[in-house]
Amino acid sequence: MFKDYLRLHFIVLLWGFTAILGRMISVPPVELVFWRTLLAATGLALLLGLRRQPWRVPAAEMLKMLGIGVLVAAHWITFFLAARLSSVSVCLAGLATLALWTSLLEPLVLWRRVRIYEVGLGLLTMVGLYLVSQAELDQLTGLLVAVVSAGLSALFSVFNAKLVQRHTPLQLTLYEMAGACLSIVLFLPFYSQYFTEGRGLQLGLTGLDWLWLLLLAGVCTVYAFSSSVELMKRISAFVVSLTINLEPVYGILLAVLMYTLRIPGFGQERLSTGFYLGTLLILLSVLIQPVLDQWLKRRQRRAEAAEVLMG
Repeated sequence: MFKDYLRLHFIVLLWGFTAILGRMISVPPVELVFWRTLLAATGLALLLGLRRQPWRVPAAEMLKMLGIGVLVAAHWITFFLAARLSSVSVCLAGLATLALWTSLLEPLVLWRRVRIYEVGLGLLTMVGLYLVSQAELDQLTGLLVAVVSAGLSALFSVFNAKLVQRHTPLQLTLYEMAGACLSIVLFLPFYSQYFTEGRGLQLGLTGLDWLWLLLLAGVCTVYAFSSSVELMKRISAFVVSLTINLEPVYGILLAVLMYTLRIPGFGQERLSTGFYLGTLLILLSVLIQPVLDQWLKRRQRRAEAAEVLMG
């Protein structure tokens, strides 16, 4: 179990490294996500083949997963764009609002009751976000784009909560990666004409781009996801979700390390006290939420058991 926990934290560390890899790859965010989704879909298809797992699904279900892939593509594009409009740390601070977005979207999409404690934690997140935005006004655009990216991530995660009950996670991710890649292919002509300022598409990879891209698609996407699915067979979903919430922490620490080592492109990681205070409040709300959720579930189960005994 100790090895499993170490492996889980290593996977979350890899996910925290994605913003840094996105900053190190020279191609723009749209072209970057095209390459990532293409390589990830190819890798997942090979993985399903090697494991001899079925990949065919009903047409209606396939269309749903391909549609969610469009949200995945939009999330990754805005995520990598935020990392370039601001520092990696500010980008990850915005991404940490994922729990707030989920608490707002789940009652609307899944038709469940609003939880009061989630509203309170959401307000705490908003206070932290305000402190970050006031502390880093020159990076406000990147912060806002990261918050939008977190909202897109929460939206496709909520939709996946239904689909994952009917399909294996590898099937689900394969079709979502394919949908993300296909949506970008359809978007590329429009993007090339109106959003590249006459430069056209920049799909060519130079220098170490291929290495960073293979790490991003192969290690941080295919390996990390398939390994996390395997670990969920032995580690509770609560522990997994709590550990995944540490992704912004690991990412910010890695970004600060890159700045300390004077890696090119990471000169903005010396941030103000207000940024760290705001980020601390956001991460505090993120870490408290699953703990409260688990405590309330246990309390409800004890109350139900007591009613059975008394009845």
